[in-house]
Amino acid sequence: MTRAITTLDELRSGLTPLENHLIDVFVDGRVSRRELLRHGSLLGLSLPFLGRVALATGFGAAPTAARAVAQPGATIRVACYPPSTAVDPVKGSNAPLYLMIQQVGEYLCIDGPDLLPKPCLAKSWKPNEDGTIWTFALRKGVKFHSGGEMKADDVVATFDRLTDPKNSSGALSAFKGILQKGGARKVDDYTVEFHLDSPNGNFPYLVSSDTPNAIILPASYSGNFEETWDGTGPFKIDKYTRNVGASFVRNDNYWGAQALPARTEFTFFADIQPQIVALKAGQVDIINTVSALAGVALLDDPTVDVMSLHSVAHQPVNMRCDSEFFKDPRVRQAVALCLDREKLTKGLLRGRGVIGNDSPFASIYPSMDPTVPQRNQDISKAKELMKAAGMEKGFQVTLTTMQYLEIPAYAQLIQSWVKAIGIDLKLEIMDRASFYGSLVLGKSPYLDSAMSISDFGHRGVPNVYLTSSLMSSGPWNPAHFKNTEFDTLANSYIAALDLDAQRAAAGKIQRLLLQETPVLYGYFYDKLTVVKRGIAGVQPTGMMQLFLQNAGKA
Repeated sequence: MTRAITTLDELRSGLTPLENHLIDVFVDGRVSRRELLRHGSLLGLSLPFLGRVALATGFGAAPTAARAVAQPGATIRVACYPPSTAVDPVKGSNAPLYLMIQQVGEYLCIDGPDLLPKPCLAKSWKPNEDGTIWTFALRKGVKFHSGGEMKADDVVATFDRLTDPKNSSGALSAFKGILQKGGARKVDDYTVEFHLDSPNGNFPYLVSSDTPNAIILPASYSGNFEETWDGTGPFKIDKYTRNVGASFVRNDNYWGAQALPARTEFTFFADIQPQIVALKAGQVDIINTVSALAGVALLDDPTVDVMSLHSVAHQPVNMRCDSEFFKDPRVRQAVALCLDREKLTKGLLRGRGVIGNDSPFASIYPSMDPTVPQRNQDISKAKELMKAAGMEKGFQVTLTTMQYLEIPAYAQLIQSWVKAIGIDLKLEIMDRASFYGSLVLGKSPYLDSAMSISDFGHRGVPNVYLTSSLMSSGPWNPAHFKNTEFDTLANSYIAALDLDAQRAAAGKIQRLLLQETPVLYGYFYDKLTVVKRGIAGVQPTGMMQLFLQNAGKA
């Protein structure tokens, strides 16, 4: 007689990465029992499988609410990187800035760790039949820190700002070709319609925390955020000093459950090692983000908990398709075949990530087509491709990148691997601000270099990766990739309203990108947050945001 599965270890054996991910987010308390069943059914997981998860986790044995263990009134101290620009939720475009605005601001919905958008300032949303109009019902009684009630006029004004090309919005690339200024329209005080340029099956993600600039600001906002910090969130600004730190206090007039911490403090550090020293010295309770390589000593430290959140954040290796070096796709394929992806995930990431297959469709995306063959290291094939392209003697080229997380080590590994096919790779590593420059051609090493490594934060769906960095008209297209077939397929994927149609389009995109290889997607890294033992209720996101309203001492 076969014995019933009664433990998580027994259940995990032989499961797919998607099924194990679903168990992770349930056990960690990041999704409820109802959400487990709903999300699992949406992904096509069987009811027997979901029942086994329920049995093995015992439902009540998993912490379903962090507030149940965290005590109120604490001061939570966080170590993080400083914003590289002024804190402006419209124009800003760097992760530390997003962390700051998210402490006081909120989104219509939040992309949760399970990759499902959850209600926040919007209670619900629905599309019309073809996905060209999305209607959002707003929550009533939400107050800005300045006192006024948040209504439809504020939502419309927020998205008009973000989609107006004159504002140089950090979110403009996400909305390009999807939502124009004037597309957000008031129906009544608590209902907003978004009229899109074309069908979009995943539009709620674009107005969620996935688009970190999209916090809802008052209609009267005039660009003075560092003076007002006027949002709707559970914390209010106490003090902000550029390159030094920030502090926030509990918002006693918050529309939802009041935050548990009385105060949060963020100390800025230019590098990760001082953050680790501060944590060990008891000066901070949390390191918001650390790479597995830099934080390897913390992975087995009994005094801390390392929260490892599956994400689709990645560090793409861009090869300019219009350059003398990489104009032939066979050369680009040859470079791709030099990568030892197992070594990247097991060594560079210390197992805290998953292998990439040279497309932005990570394996944790439900729409990813798992039947597409995985590309692996094959030096012999790479040499054949170099010869066929007339490049058997190799060439010298510069790889330009930035000092951020594990990127310099990644660049050095690529440098050593491509020697096998005759490529003499020179490295130019600069600070982040210099690397990205002004993000326009001719003034950005990121966009101008023949070869570069950049960093893309997590997104609940791959739409932004497709539109902004791979489509012919993409504003952040460092590979200068222009392919009409890809553009058509990407638009088809974005318009699809059901998972089967998305997966069919995704498979075609994955195969085309393996053929063209404008960008190497070697891995997708986990978001690692380090928390001192005794602190509970901390909720990081793949976007490097940090939700602290349920945090406290256990």
